[in-house]
Amino acid sequence: MSLSSSVMQILYPPPDSALITAMSVMGIAAFTNVAISEIKGKNMKYSKFCSTDEDDDEKHKKKRKLVIPSKRGMLLCYAPAFVAAAGAASLTIFSGDGLRFFIVTSALTIHYLKRLLEVLFIHRYSGGMTIDASITISISYFIYTATMIYSQYLCIGHQEPSINLTYMGVALFVVGLLGNLYHHIILSTLRKEGEKVYKIPEGGLFGVVVCPHYLFEILGFWGLSCMSQTIYGLLSTLGTTILLIGRSYATRKWYISKFEDFPKNSKALIPFLF
Repeated sequence: MSLSSSVMQILYPPPDSALITAMSVMGIAAFTNVAISEIKGKNMKYSKFCSTDEDDDEKHKKKRKLVIPSKRGMLLCYAPAFVAAAGAASLTIFSGDGLRFFIVTSALTIHYLKRLLEVLFIHRYSGGMTIDASITISISYFIYTATMIYSQYLCIGHQEPSINLTYMGVALFVVGLLGNLYHHIILSTLRKEGEKVYKIPEGGLFGVVVCPHYLFEILGFWGLSCMSQTIYGLLSTLGTTILLIGRSYATRKWYISKFEDFPKNSKALIPFLF
């Protein structure tokens, strides 16, 4: 059995849609580009990387940009995608578009609802976020969500893949969701109210990797792609994996540069391997 025939046992046939094809190619290219930028030290301007050293020209440019509180910026990042996913999931209840479509749209809704609740009640922010960065991230999440939903919609009525990964995907998604949440809670308890000093995380899998929250986030996205079993779902998850590999590498490098006592045997993302 050839590789292509094996793959087609677990995926829907490619949809006859130039939009989905274009979004798949552009998504992989964009994720890879951002991952390479992260590795090179050109980090996305939020979280701890806002405080990395910049040259005078960059500082001057930043002063001219509109900066909003990080919490508001992150809410703006996730809210449009949540509305899109929740709307699709709600419409599915009345339209009867199929169990898989409902599962995928519901999972997307839960994913962004969790992120919004974390921003409101768990994450602690000590800086600001430029409005252009917030809008850019918001648009990218919205486009991913809308394309994911549209790609799944195009599969309605088509023959299901011969190997059904839906429930394995649900299990992976739940593990990723809970693991990511657990490690975000650990991160939120590192600093007391009003503190702005970064600390080395401890607890959970932080003893063996710097970014276990990214590891579980990747698991959650692979769960989504298994629920979806579309080519776009697979490629977007591959892109997300590449991005978070690059970001975890950059995060480990940041910790090593800031803490002399950082444990050198702690990996970036995968315990004992990377």
